[in-house]
Amino acid sequence: MTETKITEQDLKELRVAYDENPTNAILERTVTQNGIGNVSYDETAIEKLNPVFSVEVKTGKVSNQKQSGRCWMFALLNTLKHQFGAKYNVKDFELSQNYLFFWDKIERANIFYDRIINTADKPLDDRTVQYFLEVGPGADGGQWAMAVSLVQKYGVVPTTAFSETNVSESTGDLKSILNYKLRNDAFKLRNMVNDGVSEEDIHDAREQMLAEVYKIAAYSLGVPPKTFDFEYRDDNDNYHIDRDLTPKAFYEKYLSDADLDDYVVLSNSPDKKYDKMYRLSAQENVVDGRKIEFLNLPMENLKNAAIAQLKDGQAVWFANDIARQSDRKKGFLAENLYHYDELFDVNLSMSKKERLQYHEANVSHATALTGVDLVDDKPTKWKVENSWGSKNGVNGYFIMDDGWMNEYVYEIVINKKYLSNDKIALLSQSPVELAPWDSLE
Repeated sequence: MTETKITEQDLKELRVAYDENPTNAILERTVTQNGIGNVSYDETAIEKLNPVFSVEVKTGKVSNQKQSGRCWMFALLNTLKHQFGAKYNVKDFELSQNYLFFWDKIERANIFYDRIINTADKPLDDRTVQYFLEVGPGADGGQWAMAVSLVQKYGVVPTTAFSETNVSESTGDLKSILNYKLRNDAFKLRNMVNDGVSEEDIHDAREQMLAEVYKIAAYSLGVPPKTFDFEYRDDNDNYHIDRDLTPKAFYEKYLSDADLDDYVVLSNSPDKKYDKMYRLSAQENVVDGRKIEFLNLPMENLKNAAIAQLKDGQAVWFANDIARQSDRKKGFLAENLYHYDELFDVNLSMSKKERLQYHEANVSHATALTGVDLVDDKPTKWKVENSWGSKNGVNGYFIMDDGWMNEYVYEIVINKKYLSNDKIALLSQSPVELAPWDSLE
C-alpha cells in the first residue's frame, strides 16, 4: 500500500516553485480580494444569450420552492399548470406543491419501512442498507416518476385549496426530524426482525410508526383536504366555480389531457450503454407506483424530442446539474462561463462519461424547458423555467446555451409520440436494474 509522507523538504520545494513565478503573486492578490468565481467569469460566454427564442411555450409567473428540495415536484406541476392555463385561459394558475409534499412524506416513510424489514437479514454495514440509511429517508429530493406516482394516487389541488406553510417553504427542520425518526424506527425494526418477533407484531409496530410520521407531517404541513371548491377568474375576468371536488376528481376533470402514462424519461448517461432501459427501484417512493425507468440515448435524440414537444406547445421536464457553470443571479447557464483551468493553470478536462464515473457529475436539480432558439434548425440556446422565484434570472427564467445542455443535462421527460418507432420499440425491453448509488441517483 502506498503511503507518501510530506516532508519539510517537500514543503520547501513547493514554496520555492510557487515564488519563482511572479504571476502567482499577482493572481493571489486578485483572487483573494475578488473570489474565484468573479476572476474566472467570462462575459463573452453570455454575449449571445439574449432572452429571445424562435420557439416558446406561453407561460406566466414562475413559482418559488424557497428553502426546499422540491424542484422535481415543482417542475412536474409547472408543466401541468401550463397545460391548464392554455386550455382554460388562466396564465398564472398555480398547483399546490405542499399537497404532494405531504403525501410524499407518508409514502416515503412507508416504503422505507419495507426496505428496512426486507434487508434486516443483511449486516448493518451492507452497502445497500447503508444507502437506505445514509441518503436521508426524510429527504426532499426526487425523480419525475416519484412525482407521477403521487399525482396518480392522490390527485392534485390548486394552491388556494392547500397553501404553503412556514415548514414547506423551509424544510430543513422537518427533514432533520424525519431522518432522526426514521433511522430510529429502522433500528427498532431491524432488532424486532432479528429477535424473531412475529410478523403481526412487526406490522403493528410499523403502523404505529407511520401514524407518528403522519402526525409530524400534519403538524408541519397541514392536513390535505378531502374535498374543496375550485373558484377562479380567467384572464378575461370571467368567474368560475366548481364545488365539492376531490383532488383526484379535480385532476381527472381539468388535467387528464396530459396522460402521464404517455410520458417517458430519456436519459443521457454516457457511462452506460445507449439504447437500453434502466431502472432505479431503490429510489421509488410509492409501493406499486410508477417505476423509475430511463431509456438511455445519445444527447441528440433527447434534444430532437424536446424540440418537437416544445413546437407543440408543451413544456419539457428535465434534470440537470444546475450548480455547474451557472450564474444564479443573472440566470445564465453557459458551458464555458467560468475558466477555472485557465485561472489556476491546471488541466481540469473530463468528459461527461468520466465525470459520471468519478462522481464529479450530480443530477442535482429539475426544471422545465419552455423555449428553444433554432438557427438553421439547430438549437443554439434554451429557455428554462426555474422554481427559484422571480428575483433570479430574467423574471425567474434562465437562458441555457446548447453546450451546457450537452454537458450538464441528464434526463428529459417526453411524450412517446415524439419518439421514432425504433426508439418506442426499445421501451419494451426489460430494464437493467441500477445500483442504489448509481450516477443517476
